Amino acid sequence: MIYSIAETAKANNLKPYEYFEHLLTVIPEHMEDTDRSFLEELLPWSPALPENIRK
Repeated sequence: MIYSIAETAKANNLKPYEYFEHLLTVIPEHMEDTDRSFLEELLPWSPALPENIRK
């Protein structure tokens, strides 16, 4: 599963390490949320991702 996420990040011109770091920072902030719509902003093709994780 992790390999798949890394390869999808690369295919979307993201830096895999920075992408994982972003995911592991943002997801814990939403652990109590019942609404999971924030996950759409974390997809590798989302324009909402920070610029520092893009190649």
